[in-house]
Amino acid sequence: MHDELTQVDIQKMQEEIDYRVRTLRPKLIEDVQTARAFGDLSENYEYKVAKQEKNRNESRIRYLQNMIRTAHVISSQSQADRAGLFDTIVIYNEKLGREQTIRLVTTLRQDALKGLISKESPVGKAVLGRQAGDRVLVKVGPELEYYITIRSIEKGEDDASLDISSY
Repeated sequence: MHDELTQVDIQKMQEEIDYRVRTLRPKLIEDVQTARAFGDLSENYEYKVAKQEKNRNESRIRYLQNMIRTAHVISSQSQADRAGLFDTIVIYNEKLGREQTIRLVTTLRQDALKGLISKESPVGKAVLGRQAGDRVLVKVGPELEYYITIRSIEKGEDDASLDISSY
């Protein structure tokens, strides 16, 4: 399965890879060498921590490279009156009886606590391509579903201001 990402997502991941390879990797290798010089490796906590950080960095590099290699690049363009990527959408949740403001983003940049909702989440799937005034069913699971009404859509663009997720 391919992740659907925008060109800006790819660019941000490449920037992070460059930083991790050119700046962070040499520092972490030096930290491991310094900690190794402290003596007995079986009881050397600093060495274990330095090695873990180095391995975590290498893992993140591999993860990002794999994401780039397998990504399906998509456009963030959408019709003027329809909900699309990076649009800010005000929805009314009938079950909770309150309004919520969300922004549709790619999976790589989702953060529900900040209102950044993945286009692949149940709410994202329900509102993507819909118009203001539409009442849509959000299916969370076989036994949980509820209706939301799209109150307004403010067109947005992929301005690279949103960070990518750490994992």
